[in-house]
Amino acid sequence: MAEYGYFMAAEEFGPAALVEQARMAEQAGFQSLWISDHYHPWNDAQGQSPFVWSVIGALAEAVSLPVETAVTCPTMRIHPAVVAQAAATSAVMTGGNFRLGVGSGEALNEHIIGAAWPPAHKRLEMLEEAILVMRELFEGKWVNHYGKHYTVENARLYTVPDEPVPIDVSGFGPQATALAARVADGYITMTPDESMVSQFRKGGGGAKPVLGGTKVCYGTDRDAAVATVRRLWSNQLLPGEMGQVLPSPRHFEQLEPLITDEMVAENVVCGDDVEQHVRALLAFEEAGFDRIYVNQIGPDQQAFFDFYRTKVLPQLQRG
Repeated sequence: MAEYGYFMAAEEFGPAALVEQARMAEQAGFQSLWISDHYHPWNDAQGQSPFVWSVIGALAEAVSLPVETAVTCPTMRIHPAVVAQAAATSAVMTGGNFRLGVGSGEALNEHIIGAAWPPAHKRLEMLEEAILVMRELFEGKWVNHYGKHYTVENARLYTVPDEPVPIDVSGFGPQATALAARVADGYITMTPDESMVSQFRKGGGGAKPVLGGTKVCYGTDRDAAVATVRRLWSNQLLPGEMGQVLPSPRHFEQLEPLITDEMVAENVVCGDDVEQHVRALLAFEEAGFDRIYVNQIGPDQQAFFDFYRTKVLPQLQRG
């Protein structure tokens, strides 16, 4: 039976609100936490973007749930040697209950240092080398690395957990999924696509965990919930590579008119229909996912957690 966790949106909430959501998630019966890692929100309506590593430190003191970044890009904005230090410290603070989710990133967050945004194949090449660097450092040994994209000289992490931090790789297409199958400790993807799970497992992932996430908007007024999703998260319905290549929130805002209420209603679970929420999450379980994370869009967080505690999680966790 799959495990169910809560996905915290750091683009939409500040540090204190995220910590309070973690407490509510634990009380509601969620089994683990995801937290996004962004420099910018997707649009100004979301309005937040705290430094994830500071928030994880607070989460380690506030709750006992396992935590994972979903996902960190360790290739441009922050050197992988520094990401390794942040991840190792997070693992120590959580008593070993931390996983590092990584991906090839978006221009929205990574271009801020002024470097050219690489094409997809190069981003995956950089990600693979970054994972190699971080794994070496997680061993707590002296590391010298002179690679195609990264140099590390005389580096050692002195604060490390008892076991190396697991690294899960995010993939939404065949090439990224193949990379995850080859080098990751687990696979992250955001749609209940059984073919991608199969590719990961057959490509070398075997029995390693497959993790997925989805967004919903609980509310007693379905039309209002649809409007909330369209206002805050229309970006998730944009097609193609726009999510990876557009450089600023205002570019995503310019595309918001392309997303209609009908598109939101068709693609995002909105409202208080228990069976609709349950079916959306069971679709991941039926596709072979081991852990599924759900995020509530909008400000009505307490009502969401009450709804899931009393109505949704008992159906997902039975048997």
